[in-house]
Amino acid sequence: MKRYNVTVNGNIYQVEVEEVKGEFTSTPNVVPEKPTSSAPVQKPAPPAPAVKKSNASGEKIDCPMPGTIVKINIAEGATVKKGDVLFVLEAMKMENEIMSPVDGTIAEINAAKGAAVNTGDVLAVIA
Repeated sequence: MKRYNVTVNGNIYQVEVEEVKGEFTSTPNVVPEKPTSSAPVQKPAPPAPAVKKSNASGEKIDCPMPGTIVKINIAEGATVKKGDVLFVLEAMKMENEIMSPVDGTIAEINAAKGAAVNTGDVLAVIA
């Protein structure tokens, strides 16, 4: 028998381990599985559209970090005030609100719900 001290979550435990003698081999019995009726294979969802390039002039709303657009709270032509939540961006399993830095009217929306975006992408333009 061998005796060990084991610490778990700050508690010390004395453990005795018995040495097992003999020859051991591990050979699993593999039996090929007969295929059952296969379920129909679903096609993967098409990727969300990428962010469009912006041609409009005005205050550009840049993406602060890479992530996925999960919610769009605006429409083109809508009036927004400073601090209004324009987009919700999921990044690192957290939802981040992208807010309007100025008062104005939405001239252009360049991102779609579900789109993967990168740092610096122009999500919208406020005129």
